[in-house]
Amino acid sequence: MLENLKQKVYEANLKLVEYKLVLFTWGNVSEIDRETGLVVIKPSGVDYDKMKPEDMVVMNLNGEKVEGNLNPSSDTPTHLELYRRFPEIGGVAHTHSTFAVSYAQAAREIPCYGTTHADFAFGAVPCTRDLTKEEIEGEYELNTGKVIAECFEANAIDYNAVPAVLVHSHGPFTWGKNGLDAAKNSAVLEEVAKMAYLSTTLNAKPASEDIKKKHYFRKHGAGAYYGQK
Repeated sequence: MLENLKQKVYEANLKLVEYKLVLFTWGNVSEIDRETGLVVIKPSGVDYDKMKPEDMVVMNLNGEKVEGNLNPSSDTPTHLELYRRFPEIGGVAHTHSTFAVSYAQAAREIPCYGTTHADFAFGAVPCTRDLTKEEIEGEYELNTGKVIAECFEANAIDYNAVPAVLVHSHGPFTWGKNGLDAAKNSAVLEEVAKMAYLSTTLNAKPASEDIKKKHYFRKHGAGAYYGQK
């Protein structure tokens, strides 16, 4: 079932290693087939160098395993909640990359200091509120997804324009049109977080609204002219 998608998700997970975003088994990528509503995700705790495409796990949006011999990632409920709440996304990635996690642990958003960030996201990358004791002791991973969605809805942030979030005290989640795109966004987020940290140490000020709009919309807007047609 969904053998092509399993191959794609397997390759997207390996990109996290290639991009140097994960150590050991600290990360995961998933992708959804919107026609069937089925999600393929990395198995839990399996080393990347031992993982095979057939190890990928197929889940439905109700959190039921449809196919797979292994347990899905422990973050699966978070991924599923994002697919339910953000209906235009096609892939989700989660890492524990150093600079993005540092901002999450400091409970700070990542401001847009320049055009590298503006090419990636329209505005700051937000950090969620801390989960409550009840949310942590309850359905923790599901509640993580709910807190992410709440962060975007409460602050009127367009999840298409800002394809990333920092979960308070935890780390980053990113998304995109598919798993590979989500993994790429994880790499960009880490680089943006590193640049923001260094910019902060130099007492930089956020970029102007004019330059942020110019760079975001020349790449992502209706009249975008970046790249080839």
